[in-house]
Amino acid sequence: MFKGRLFGGVWKPKNPHSLEHLKHLYNVLQRNQTVSEGNRGLLVETLRSIAEILIWGDQNDSTVFDFFLEKNMLSFFLKIMKQKCGSYVCVQLLQTLNILFENIRNETSIYYLLSNNHVNSIIVHKFDFSDEEVMAYYISFLKTLSLKLNTHTVHFFYNEHTNDFPLYTEAIKFFNHSETMVRIAVRTLTLNVYRVEEKSMLQFIRDMTAVPYFSNLVWFIGNHVLELDRCVRSDSSHQCRGKLADLVAEHLDHIHYLNDILCLNIEELNQVLTEHLLSRLLLPLYVFPLAPEEGSPVATPEQQPRVSTVVSLFLLSQVFLIFTHQPLVRLLARIILTADQHLLWQSQTTGAFCPGFVAPVQSLEQSLEEPQTAPKSATGSDSEQESSPATAAALAAALANLTRPPAVYGLPDLVDSCNYTDEEKRLLCRGSTTTTGGPPTEASTPSAAAAASSPKPFMASILDALDCSENDYTALFALCLLHAIGHNKGINSELLDTVLLPCGEQARQRYNSQLAERVIGIIAASCLPNSCVRLVTLELSLVVLQQLVMTSGGSVLSDADLARVEEAREQATLTLRNFYKSEEIFLDIFEDEYREMKKRPINVEYLMMDDRLLLPPAGTPMSGVEFSRRLPCGEVERARCAIRVFLLLRDTSLTLRNEPDTQLPLQRPDQYVGVDETLDLNNSDLIACTVTGRDGGRKRRFLVIDVLQLLLVDPDPRRLGWGLAKFAGALQDVEVTGDKEDSRVLHVTVHGPAAGAAAAPPLLSAKFVFDDHIRCMAAKQKLVRGRQKARQRKMYAIGRLLELPGHLHPCPSPPSVGRLRPEQTRRVSSRPGGAAPAFRPLLSAHSGRPRREGSPAAAGAAAGGDEIALESIAKTIPAPSWRRPVTPETAVEAAVALPTAVASPVATGATTTSASSSSTTAAAAVTSPSESGVVEETETSFSAKLTSSMSGDLFSDCRHLPTPAAEGGTGKTEGDEKGERAPRAGRSLSREGGSRSAPNLPERGAGR
Repeated sequence: MFKGRLFGGVWKPKNPHSLEHLKHLYNVLQRNQTVSEGNRGLLVETLRSIAEILIWGDQNDSTVFDFFLEKNMLSFFLKIMKQKCGSYVCVQLLQTLNILFENIRNETSIYYLLSNNHVNSIIVHKFDFSDEEVMAYYISFLKTLSLKLNTHTVHFFYNEHTNDFPLYTEAIKFFNHSETMVRIAVRTLTLNVYRVEEKSMLQFIRDMTAVPYFSNLVWFIGNHVLELDRCVRSDSSHQCRGKLADLVAEHLDHIHYLNDILCLNIEELNQVLTEHLLSRLLLPLYVFPLAPEEGSPVATPEQQPRVSTVVSLFLLSQVFLIFTHQPLVRLLARIILTADQHLLWQSQTTGAFCPGFVAPVQSLEQSLEEPQTAPKSATGSDSEQESSPATAAALAAALANLTRPPAVYGLPDLVDSCNYTDEEKRLLCRGSTTTTGGPPTEASTPSAAAAASSPKPFMASILDALDCSENDYTALFALCLLHAIGHNKGINSELLDTVLLPCGEQARQRYNSQLAERVIGIIAASCLPNSCVRLVTLELSLVVLQQLVMTSGGSVLSDADLARVEEAREQATLTLRNFYKSEEIFLDIFEDEYREMKKRPINVEYLMMDDRLLLPPAGTPMSGVEFSRRLPCGEVERARCAIRVFLLLRDTSLTLRNEPDTQLPLQRPDQYVGVDETLDLNNSDLIACTVTGRDGGRKRRFLVIDVLQLLLVDPDPRRLGWGLAKFAGALQDVEVTGDKEDSRVLHVTVHGPAAGAAAAPPLLSAKFVFDDHIRCMAAKQKLVRGRQKARQRKMYAIGRLLELPGHLHPCPSPPSVGRLRPEQTRRVSSRPGGAAPAFRPLLSAHSGRPRREGSPAAAGAAAGGDEIALESIAKTIPAPSWRRPVTPETAVEAAVALPTAVASPVATGATTTSASSSSTTAAAAVTSPSESGVVEETETSFSAKLTSSMSGDLFSDCRHLPTPAAEGGTGKTEGDEKGERAPRAGRSLSREGGSRSAPNLPERGAGR
């Protein structure tokens, strides 16, 4: 029996992963060395199989590579390529090589493949790059080879004797290819080459390719910037956002690529690249457009292109946010902050250097194809130097021009940039705060005098851009630039301290007053109604202001400027008052904006990636722009904007005054019950129910309505009357609906904080099935009333923040008495044997208030003797028998309903008298709105604020009832005769059905 089958005229072994199979494939190549239409498919399949066998042999059998090298099978690849076999075979050949080099891990195998220089011959082969598939596989093959580069393998590609490096020189020819993926692959390859620490190879790159490559790269980036500027100028209606987004993303890729090269710290390359960036790109296209157009005498507008101020500020912000190379960013920052345009744009007749955006003399391909001679001044022989003296001299002159010191820009050398005297610092700071300057009165050095007396056109342009009289279009980018310069790690602190921002460890009692004045002007403009300042501009203004005046010792802001900030905060407060309670969701908006402000502070680097900011500010959500980056549209968005402005200014005001925030958030986290927390449920209102979730699971739980939360608890198996909280949700976020088919069922949904999510799922969405319809009605009533009171409490707290009349005192709600104090929050009773101690409840037995384990309510009278039970509060208020009995539940209702029920003494006709002693006492006199005007005086040992809060709501349900005096009766009722019967009836009503309003009782005096 034969062990194989006939394949291509020879017998093919059954095992594809074997040396015999590779020998078989070698025979196939040997028999088909000439490519034709008939054997094209066979050759493609053979190449694919060879790659598979070689990868297997690399991991399992070394004899496979030995045979591959012995027969020199790569030579067959070259023969196939040179026959113009078409893209079909070439693609498969490049794919085979790519797979082969990408998957081989053995270094010896890689050395075998790279030997005999066959790979370099494949690299320099003239493929048909008009075919996109051939181009893609070729550039992928080159990138794969670059990943294998190290100090050993680089010698297979770079030939020091012939001065040739085809892997690098062939790849950089595609740096400006139309396909984005090709350009990215070229950048990756060049970075992989630069990382190899081989001096001779780096010297070749610096001498032979750095100048033509970097000059053409800078020219390509500059043309890309001009195209971006044209797109911004022509797309004021937000119609070409796709193209603009691609242009901004491409520019970011360029800046990151250049920064990656500079971060490699290759001195020879960085020197050439920095000079090209400054003289041919950053200064002529990024910095010069900041100065007035009539002040640039270098070239006419036809010769020297000019971008808009908005694009210039945007691009410079990206540069300072990304670049960290010290020589580059320090010099660029000094030019922007202190340089004079007359020193920069000198006449060419003086022989001084003149930056400009000009095209390179030759294209990169022409420069690389010309025969080049490396300078041998340091290492070459005399004969080599004499062979081409003209070429060496020209190259040396070119390199000398590329290494000019910063003095050519009219600035001192970078080495001395940090050595300022105190007088120089004072003069530089004075010069930076004036757009035009006269001759200085005194100067210690000529450079300081020149810095103080010369106008600063670029800094003046940045200050002018901070004007928000019409809109904040340019102000946003000017603030981004100042923020980026101040946070760039490559810029020395002395320059920032003398010109822009205080940044030392010691507190300095000075700052750039003119810059602070412009920033505060933006803050004040944002607080006005219908302001044209966007939220992102305001937030960035506040960040820059704090960066400007905050030091390690605190704020150095002057009293006058601080007063302007406080005036802006007061204006923001007045603006927000107009929206208070104007929307039903005002509370939800307020809390959501507070969470967003704390959770997502501004990120300038991420902000400068948004291409839509380059277009004029939008005023509609249909533009797709984020809310904080456009103007508000509609009343709801205006309310959101007013809330965020108020919160930002309030936070900044507290920071400048070094004061803690004691009022926000509206509810402290420690006031909530957590999941799996143990609770004392003795004497609490518990409603048993079956909870059916969305997944269909049924669980038996007890429903507890706390003052702030909805709780679902399980009994604690260790102690009777205690429970474990299995779910806790805020009452203010509860939605309750009944079931039309079953009167025992409630559909309850508890929403969580929005936290910026557009469609966040609810915390709980379940069906509650109660034992009977009475318990169902009671639960629904408690949930609805609890939700209303929880929201009223927080609205009252917001009113205090806005300093509304009637909201100047703390909210006198009973939970502040029964709740845990901060120092007692987690105090747990520790008794031997785990026995529960005797409890003295803080609240009434019918209040339905659960107590935490370790709370003062669970610790007895010894835990704290200053707690006052609500029962004692209720007993101190003598209520006539014809009124609803005063119980702790009515006290809770009265305190919670204060924001809506209490009125001023002038409006209600109520008079209040109080007497002060060593302990807080109060006596309130409440006048009933009846005809007789009888005044009832009550005295209680509770605080005056709780007594005043109860006066509004406690008797609000009884104001419609006639008083005994008004009806001519004696004032003695059935409740007076039977003593304790009325209070007991009131308590049983509260316990069974929750808090209820007093019913409309008939007139008793006349009837009897």
